[in-house]
Amino acid sequence: MLTLDELLAPVTADAFHTDYDDRKPLHIPADAAASKRALLDWAGFNALLDQSSIWTAQTLKMVYNGDPIDPSAYCNEVRSQSGASLRPAPARVQTLLANGASLIAGDVQSLTPELRAISRALSETFAGLVGANVYCSFGGVQAFDTHFDLHHVFAVQVEGRKVWRLYQNRADAPMSLPEDSDEARRWFARTRGALMQEVVMNPGDVLYLPRGWYHDALATEGASLHVTFSVTPLYGRVLFGLLESAAMQDPAFRAWLRPSSEDGGRPLKQQLADLGRRLAALTERPEFVDEIAMSQERLVPRDAPYGLPTRPPLTLYRPTGLMPPRIAGPGAIAIDWAMSQPQIALEDMLAQFDFIPPDTIREAVEQAVRAGALKRL
Repeated sequence: MLTLDELLAPVTADAFHTDYDDRKPLHIPADAAASKRALLDWAGFNALLDQSSIWTAQTLKMVYNGDPIDPSAYCNEVRSQSGASLRPAPARVQTLLANGASLIAGDVQSLTPELRAISRALSETFAGLVGANVYCSFGGVQAFDTHFDLHHVFAVQVEGRKVWRLYQNRADAPMSLPEDSDEARRWFARTRGALMQEVVMNPGDVLYLPRGWYHDALATEGASLHVTFSVTPLYGRVLFGLLESAAMQDPAFRAWLRPSSEDGGRPLKQQLADLGRRLAALTERPEFVDEIAMSQERLVPRDAPYGLPTRPPLTLYRPTGLMPPRIAGPGAIAIDWAMSQPQIALEDMLAQFDFIPPDTIREAVEQAVRAGALKRL
């Protein structure tokens, strides 16, 4: 199974974070063994596409010369036991591909063990949400015009070749993209700057692009297949929702603001300065730092593999009615929930609160047992 270290090799993780992470692009040519190419091949991609029931017009898209193709041109309405849905029709998709269209298969990050392993590794490393798309294109066809992305990009070429053009300019921490239109395309072309580098991607090559870096790509001769992993960490905006919830527990934030006309606005300025100091103090509290850490952990995929027909034994507990001990850190959230239930299974607790380290939950449960607040059944 390909690991993150193997994906970046021969660049070390320390060198990547020091020199490239959110700083500048990095092209990593394939090693002699080309192990990164094993991420996906034509046979594996065809096998994914053959699972026609998992694809919709939203997850399988087609473009031609940079323009999206209307789903009605490659999808059929299909009726099943679940009802009617619009699904890509393999014959219609392949006809469009033969005419020079490109195909984008989205949300594939969990569809194979290899894709799942890299997605989870990237998510854990960057504490971010990870998605993966597969791009299938053909010689001389440009699927997308110059653009930048709102996330880290890790592109892995797995079949064929592709030329990526990287431009000098970079958008400053962009949060949104202009709506796709001719004017937007002209704006991208006008603001991208001069061509900085052309990167020829061969099977097994990896290309990293920081958020906001202007680029486009063009398949060379023959067919090209590459997988792009998008990595989106949290940014400062997440603070507002968490701060609001925490701040409203302080009466100072529930008090009326002083009129700006009073004494030349001096009382209002003093009140705002006081509220600002209180907000700063909130962000330094260990509980607030824990909330941010748990928000990051929620982004990491933790789906456990099925092991049927084996059914795991359950470790059952029941609240006794006694007060639980004071639990420090995230484990307090899990214990508060446990105290509100007539009976709990430790395994269910670990699954529900998978954004809290399992050892933290187990230790919190043991503390509650020692205090007599939980009883093992």
